[in-house]
Amino acid sequence: MQICISKNNKKLNQIQMKKFILTALTIASLIFNGCTLDDDDATVIIENPTTSQNLSGNLTSNLTLQSGIEYTLTGALFVKSGATLTIEAGVTIEALAGGTDVYIIVERGAQIIADGTAATPIKFTSSATSPQAGDWGGLIINGNAPLSRQAGSDSNAATEVNNTIFFGGNVPTDNSGIINYVIFEYTGARIDDESEHNGLTLNGVGNGTTISNIAIINGDDDAIEFFGGTVNASNILVVNAKDDMFDFTQGYAGTCTNLYGVREAGYTAVTSDPRGIEADGNLDGNSPTDINQSVFTVNGITIINNGNTVDMSDAIKVRRGATATITNAYVALGTGATYSDFIDLDDSKGSATINTTVTAIGNPANGLDVTDNKNSVGATINTSEGTTGGADTSVFAWTGYTF
Repeated sequence: MQICISKNNKKLNQIQMKKFILTALTIASLIFNGCTLDDDDATVIIENPTTSQNLSGNLTSNLTLQSGIEYTLTGALFVKSGATLTIEAGVTIEALAGGTDVYIIVERGAQIIADGTAATPIKFTSSATSPQAGDWGGLIINGNAPLSRQAGSDSNAATEVNNTIFFGGNVPTDNSGIINYVIFEYTGARIDDESEHNGLTLNGVGNGTTISNIAIINGDDDAIEFFGGTVNASNILVVNAKDDMFDFTQGYAGTCTNLYGVREAGYTAVTSDPRGIEADGNLDGNSPTDINQSVFTVNGITIINNGNTVDMSDAIKVRRGATATITNAYVALGTGATYSDFIDLDDSKGSATINTTVTAIGNPANGLDVTDNKNSVGATINTSEGTTGGADTSVFAWTGYTF
């Protein structure tokens, strides 16, 4: 059993260290993946190796988080290139309510294997007694897949929340691991109006990566955001995202299947322009001449705004050079809730492309107007009234959420 502690960690007094050594000797027969440290960064600080572990710092070789042990994320954990963080089914990781200072980032060339099951999902949550959105910064995965960019420029970009760490490349099939049957709670810490953490951030992630069966609940800022990349995703449940439910930007070129986003009755927290889908071709509309702008597909999505008196900017917004094919969308409203637009393909920094197609059903209850659309580019919008359609909610039974 190899246990990694920073040489600069002064927290253990002499008595604690003696107990620690004895405990380690008694469980030496257990196998625990090795890890190494930078001089000043503890990868794993183990206060009681048989029952609990604190996680932070630089992970430079493989580590497995085992079922039956309590884990606390105490700061930023960086999974460095060449390392794999494996999380067994049933593990819960509690993050200290440190906002923007507490998050996990899987860097280019690293992997995370969080492969839960419907019966034993993996959970990331807050350790606060009274948890709330923004308690911690969520999970960020950086890959080597392509991004939108100027012709002749490298497919390379800085991570929004840490501009010393880069993502992107020219490997569409890049594999950053597996996220399957995983719950994220109380994520999305905000740095400022331009830089925020999301629940799950996918930066240049390749389609060799598995993203499926995810629940993102009570998060500040966006629930899930795709910055470029080619990764496909399926069966994503979003509940009470403060900003956008599903965000695509910077050249995303994948397919998302069976998405469900809901703002519950009584949930009134919002940013300036929350949306069900927000899609940009390039990053923030600042590079309209980019190559490799977003061309993506969404098959089956439900967007519901039940937030009393809450006006969401748009149910679906595609803009700034993006090309979207969205089929089987279903949109509904609760009492007192509104959308500024049903479907909006126009924007001052550039509209969606003419090749965009959106097919959506709107539930006319509570005043939803399926004709309230903006489409100056002549793209294809097919809307109708109805009370069924969208995502298959049965696949989310494992979350325990009541629809």
